[in-house]
Amino acid sequence: MTDLKKTNPTTGSSWQTEDIRAMNLSMRWRTPLVVLRSIVLLILDTLMLCASWTIADRIGIVTSGSYTVHPIAPILAITIGTLAASGFYGTDDKLHRFAKLFKALTLAQVVILIAAFFNQPGVWWVSRLVFIIAWLLNFTFIGLARFLFDILNIQLRKHYPIFQQAIVLMGYPADIEKVRNLLDRSQQFRVDSTIDLSVWDIQTQLEPIVTRIRSRKVSEVFICSQQPIDNQIIFFWNLKAAGVHLRMVPTDLQLPQRSAETKMIEEVPTVRFKSLPIFGISFWLKRLFDTIASSLLLIVLSPLLLAIAIVIKKTSRGSIFYKQDRVGLKGHRFKVWKFRTMVENASELQKELEAQNEVKGGVLFKIKADPRITKVGRFLRKYSLDELPQLINVLQGQMSLVGPRPLAVRDYELSIQNSEQFARDRFLRYEVLPGVTGLWQVKGRASTDSEEIFYWDMIYILHWSLALDLKILLETIKVVLLREGSY
Repeated sequence: MTDLKKTNPTTGSSWQTEDIRAMNLSMRWRTPLVVLRSIVLLILDTLMLCASWTIADRIGIVTSGSYTVHPIAPILAITIGTLAASGFYGTDDKLHRFAKLFKALTLAQVVILIAAFFNQPGVWWVSRLVFIIAWLLNFTFIGLARFLFDILNIQLRKHYPIFQQAIVLMGYPADIEKVRNLLDRSQQFRVDSTIDLSVWDIQTQLEPIVTRIRSRKVSEVFICSQQPIDNQIIFFWNLKAAGVHLRMVPTDLQLPQRSAETKMIEEVPTVRFKSLPIFGISFWLKRLFDTIASSLLLIVLSPLLLAIAIVIKKTSRGSIFYKQDRVGLKGHRFKVWKFRTMVENASELQKELEAQNEVKGGVLFKIKADPRITKVGRFLRKYSLDELPQLINVLQGQMSLVGPRPLAVRDYELSIQNSEQFARDRFLRYEVLPGVTGLWQVKGRASTDSEEIFYWDMIYILHWSLALDLKILLETIKVVLLREGSY
């Protein structure tokens, strides 16, 4: 990686150095990758739409008409067109975005319904059952296909940096480091070079800075520090003329960690943040989803649960289940259900092992080679099978399928002993139901840093949606099957 502060800047004007009708080298270099991804997504969506409507036809009942099968071409045109208009073939990351995808596909179905009504309904109209099944399958198939495509994208970026977007970071060292840490988690961008504003003077060296940025094959410049620019229009114009986008990352501003949208007041752009979503009717929608899903899972998994119970009873002394006091909603204590994975006197032995705790800060207790774990218990933990009885807690309303990790009483009491170490905003985690799985389990499961654990808890609370819950559940399956970060 090249640090631009170590390069001798060249002099000369960068004003109008390129025809606005030209496409710069970096854009030519990136265009094939962007086009290829859009083509792959287009083919993927087309296949999923064909599959969903074909299955819907087989399941549903076609109403009277001269044709028994509706033409797929206009349906594909309307749906693909709606997805394109909603930005699903753009350059943004996370192209499955379940909530937005659901809205776009619902809009497409409405348009199809209107078109069918006005275009000879007796010729290509289908029954309401077929229409509803196709609508649900469209969302399921396309959402799942795009979710798997995103996972493949992330893996490709990890192993092949060419698939990452090359960018330049511009700001002061501390701010650049904050943004670099953020980008390391996303895997979407690759830092090609940096401009250290403690060395470069953006007021007097603006043109050399622009010249250096234009010489790199980058797609964007991230402004990491709130540094005023006298000639900001010229700076912005020259970057755009070179096909380089400009992005502001407000590291110094204490902005809410919420989804935001840009709104204009006269000619001034402002940022509006949405309110927290996990209140009122949203809570009860989440609770309804938890109740239905946990009931179905308990029924489907009952043979597996019975087999695990028998193995535990046959291989070690003690009860089948382990019940431990945990701190849940509003600080209320409840007993969490788990399959027993340790020896019978594990709680007493923990006091002797406190010195070996691997979690930084000591708020949580975790040891990789914990001697208290049985052989069967180690297998159950590896695949998170010991957590399955917590579906009972979900059914009882003490837990949710997805949420922050429920702390043991010992961990909770340690966390509040020093209010300076345990930031006040972390108490928000007790304003929601704790979960069987959560963002920490799928993002930082191998981490032994309590700061990172609480970080992912807060991200989940501030960005909650049913779509996010579904995404976390799907990613949990992947993490468990790949045994990522299991203890």
